[in-house]
Amino acid sequence: MAESDWDTVTVLRKKGPTAAQAKSKQAITAAQRRGEDVETTKKWSAGQNKQHLVTKNTAKLDRETEELHHDRVTLEVGKVIQQGRQERGLTQKDLATKINEKPQVIADYETGKAIPNNQVMGKIERAIDSSPPATLVRIKRCIDNGWMDV
Repeated sequence: MAESDWDTVTVLRKKGPTAAQAKSKQAITAAQRRGEDVETTKKWSAGQNKQHLVTKNTAKLDRETEELHHDRVTLEVGKVIQQGRQERGLTQKDLATKINEKPQVIADYETGKAIPNNQVMGKIERAIDSSPPATLVRIKRCIDNGWMDV
């Protein structure tokens, strides 16, 4: 009991500044005046999360000085996908919903802007698989010629 004194107050917990207060311009300048280290970082590509990332080594491509680029889906494959989709009476949105992808993914494949992804290509082939055989023959021809990997 000798340790307790009527004149002193023991503070068990003191709340620090909130995140908004710590990030304010006033807090930063005050910390700099006191000579404390101030670390500033900026978020980048936070709102650009993609479902399917490019599996190729993009860092290696960035280091290269040559004119390198990723192979894209050919227009022939895009036409085959588009014809098969239209034979089934599906819109791009319907096909995308059926294979659990975004409609923009289907649009990219049909216009030849997409980087081939075997998983997505397999889903598209299975979705168009129950279509008339003419489309299947065209898809198989694209696979055999190396225009499309599944």
